[in-house]
Amino acid sequence: MSDLYWLTDAQMARLEPYFPKSHGKPRVDDRRVLSEIIFINRNGLR
Repeated sequence: MSDLYWLTDAQMARLEPYFPKSHGKPRVDDRRVLSEIIFINRNGLR
């Protein structure tokens, strides 16, 4: 399943300080969400 991610571990480590902290409710996987955004932008999907 790691081939589904567009960001490497090093790239995620640089971006992690900019993510909001969890306040009670568990957060979804940030790497998965960013990979979906990158996929949509690269493929021109709406």
